[in-house]
Amino acid sequence: MDSYLTIASPASGEYSEKRSKFLAFALPVKTAEEAMVHVARFQKEYYDARHVCFAYMLGADREVFRANDNGEPSGTAGKPILGQINSRMLTDILVVVVRYFGGVKLGTSGLIVAYRLATQAALDNAEVVERTVDEQITVSFGYLLMNSVMRIVKEEEPQILDQQFDNDCLLTLSIRKDKMPRLRERLGKIEGTSIRE
Repeated sequence: MDSYLTIASPASGEYSEKRSKFLAFALPVKTAEEAMVHVARFQKEYYDARHVCFAYMLGADREVFRANDNGEPSGTAGKPILGQINSRMLTDILVVVVRYFGGVKLGTSGLIVAYRLATQAALDNAEVVERTVDEQITVSFGYLLMNSVMRIVKEEEPQILDQQFDNDCLLTLSIRKDKMPRLRERLGKIEGTSIRE
């Protein structure tokens, strides 16, 4: 997999059931630490809410995830939130759902539905984008090889992250994972180049 789906920017939505109010917030995140900073911020901001539940999914391979019920009956909040993230194949995303209790118990099935629909509302308002999994290499070469190297760079179209041109030149390139073997092979065929990760 060298591409994945995530959201472009934060989005929100809400759902109400029997006077309980569910406010859902979807945010793009890159790490578990970043996700937990956001969760802490929501817990502080909505200190008067009964529950601040969340789930996140991270990484292009979608193997890092967590769901938290924050005091709701086990499996009634975090799991349905994560279920919605999964059903849309999203990653690098955190969804936080804040619940204000309305005085009427919803029961476990009612909670599952409410957290699912609140999450749906936020994700429906989010702009989903496809991102590529990119890899980087650094190529070093003598100045006299500049034309040969730059011709390949022009043809393969990697992103140039850094460049230093002197007697000894350095180029740091980033390209979609499935295109990296070809770029690496072509640059490696130029005698006098050296490639490192």
